[in-house]
Amino acid sequence: MARTFFPPSQRINLKFREAPSDLLTDFLINLNKRNKDHLTSLSQCSGNFKDQRLTEYIFLMTEELSLDPLAGYHAIELLQRFMVKHLTGLLTPQGEAADPQRSDEGAVFDNVKEKFPLIIFSCVQLASKMSLHSHIIDNHTAVRFLRSLGQSVSKKTLLESELTVLKGLEFGLNTLNPLIYVEILLEVLGHNEPSVSVEHLYHLCRHVLHFVSLQRDVIYDSLLVTTTQCVSPSSEQREQFVTVTEDYMLLGVGVIAVASFVLYVTKWDQVVGELSHITGISRRSISDFAHVTLMHIVNVPAFL
Repeated sequence: MARTFFPPSQRINLKFREAPSDLLTDFLINLNKRNKDHLTSLSQCSGNFKDQRLTEYIFLMTEELSLDPLAGYHAIELLQRFMVKHLTGLLTPQGEAADPQRSDEGAVFDNVKEKFPLIIFSCVQLASKMSLHSHIIDNHTAVRFLRSLGQSVSKKTLLESELTVLKGLEFGLNTLNPLIYVEILLEVLGHNEPSVSVEHLYHLCRHVLHFVSLQRDVIYDSLLVTTTQCVSPSSEQREQFVTVTEDYMLLGVGVIAVASFVLYVTKWDQVVGELSHITGISRRSISDFAHVTLMHIVNVPAFL
């Protein structure tokens, strides 16, 4: 990607410690509830559209379009939700009058494969419209951007793709993503522990979350090995572990714990203890996540 379609945006500097405590409590309760609701309604395809190539593709796209990283994480969640619903609908026969081709998986996947790049872009475009800190990607800019990538599409095609995603999501775009959890947890941490510089932590947390998102499979595989104390976990153990890979609260505290270890190792125990108190997640779970991630950052097998 060579062209920049918007001037480079300045890094977003959030102002911490300004939200009243009662508002923070409400935010935290809401985050926790939505996280639990998310974990109780997981599908068998959870996480399938968060692999490294797709995540990197979306991150590069948002960077080229000078969008806030929040839009990238939002787009990943929209893509995951849409593709699961979309493929489920295409592969599920609808009564006796169902089109026989709907059950032909090969034909279905070929059709989706052709439209997939545009679906990804539509998720990014919709995410840009939901972010307070991003430029909105209008159709004129979208057409120019896609043409620069060798994809010639009309504004009508763009609109149709965007509507397809919207309808597939039942117009529900207000989905949470890991970066929101990190930001709210940092705000609560800063309120409870004024001695911790959450402003500096936030900058590093964004890099850590970026790393974890790109190395998602290997990090969670190592965490599974650490948790089960088994080098070759069974299929049943992997299925049960899906609730861990999709736990945004755990991911949020894990990312903050890693950043805290790097910046404030002398206060690490204090930070982990406070994160455990805030979320109810055990110190052991937070420490295991941080240990595994740090080992991958320095390129050492986490289970050794």
